[in-house]
Amino acid sequence: MGKVEGGMKCVKYLLFVFNFIFWLMGSLVLAVGLWLRFDPETVSLLNGDGAPDTFFIGVYILIGAGSLVMLVGFFGCCGAVRESQCLLGSFFACLLIIFGAEVAAGVFGFLNKDKIIEDVQNFYSKTYDENNNSTLITSYQQVLNCCGTKTSPCTDPPPETKYCEEGIKEFFNSKLYIIGYVGIGIAGVMIIGMIFSMVLCCAIRNSREVI
Repeated sequence: MGKVEGGMKCVKYLLFVFNFIFWLMGSLVLAVGLWLRFDPETVSLLNGDGAPDTFFIGVYILIGAGSLVMLVGFFGCCGAVRESQCLLGSFFACLLIIFGAEVAAGVFGFLNKDKIIEDVQNFYSKTYDENNNSTLITSYQQVLNCCGTKTSPCTDPPPETKYCEEGIKEFFNSKLYIIGYVGIGIAGVMIIGMIFSMVLCCAIRNSREVI
């Protein structure tokens, strides 16, 4: 089997290093996704009956993409070391799939931001009107440092306490921006990986044709 020589050998090792970094980034994406899914504060706010689950859709996409990135990064390292066209071709195909998933998570986080916040606000207002002393309402007020709603404010709120609609908006804005920036950021890095894999595949094919 022909070996990649010269400058292409440098590309081979660069691809290996890139895939190792790619694997680490997959671990980071998975960790962020799991943190967003099991964060005690977030879970306490979206754990009631009838709570909107739209927020977790983007989180699940992030978790799935992070897991796949780790797996693909491993096979990409193996393909680069062994100069395997099959592994590198599979790596490239998986990158395209992950690229789509990451962009979808990022776009989902940005485009659905207002709808998700509105759904949570409506859920809170409905629950508050039904029973403003429930455990769920207490969780919202403690986590978000808020009290009441604009239509039903608290009678004697502590100083610097905001309406819970404002607290919900601030809280989920920060979480959704994380989903958006992580998704789109990883997608950008994957473009570099696809370029490297294409260059190395061409180099391997040409070296075999020469021999």
